[in-house]
Amino acid sequence: MTEQHDASNVTNPEHAAHHIVTPVTYTIVFVTLLIFTGLTVLAAYIDMGILNPVVALAIATIKAVIVILFFMHVKYQSNLIKMTVGAGFFTFAALITMTLSDYISRAWGLW
Repeated sequence: MTEQHDASNVTNPEHAAHHIVTPVTYTIVFVTLLIFTGLTVLAAYIDMGILNPVVALAIATIKAVIVILFFMHVKYQSNLIKMTVGAGFFTFAALITMTLSDYISRAWGLW
């Protein structure tokens, strides 16, 4: 069986040209993740009352988005892959909202 060169990449569209990410970009992402890790530690020491889990989850979500965009190269992928990842984040947001609504409502009537 002979393989022919597919110049337009119709047979295997997932084998499109890969985007090369520079070390400078990875360094910026690394420093950003370190800053957000520091914010996570700082937020753990500050008493914000009922907003502690909300702030912690917001920081974790931002860090997850940075990792997904750059380390998993979703930023440079097709719109279909971006939509799939977005659907995953929508599902994650719905689950976190339901969890936090339960967490917040447990103290009702005890004030």
